[in-house]
Amino acid sequence: QVQLVESGGGLVQAGGSLRLSCAASERTLSSYAWFRQAPGKERELVAAISWSGTSTYYADSVKGRSTISRDSDKNTVYLQMNSLKPEDTAVYYCAAKSGTRAGWNQNEYHSWGQGTQVTVSS
Repeated sequence: QVQLVESGGGLVQAGGSLRLSCAASERTLSSYAWFRQAPGKERELVAAISWSGTSTYYADSVKGRSTISRDSDKNTVYLQMNSLKPEDTAVYYCAAKSGTRAGWNQNEYHSWGQGTQVTVSS
């Protein structure tokens, strides 16, 4: 079980940008994803990345505005979010699963961070 700590959230105006970071406690053969949960809504996948970083997937709602990446040397996964919208407001969670393939199913992920709040004002 890898421990994950998210950071980088905060309050930003619509159209602004944020870069979320997810620091992993150890270097493992894992793939990662970012999920988010807004008040009154179910948790949804935002982006996923394979172990190698060569395969990435995005929710339609953020495609073209967000980039997931990883730095293996730093054991860190990032989510760059641009052109933020009020509907992006949510708690964002980093998650890790075993294996090299990116996954969309949250049940595949065994490790979760505590979450970081992103609030986008209009």
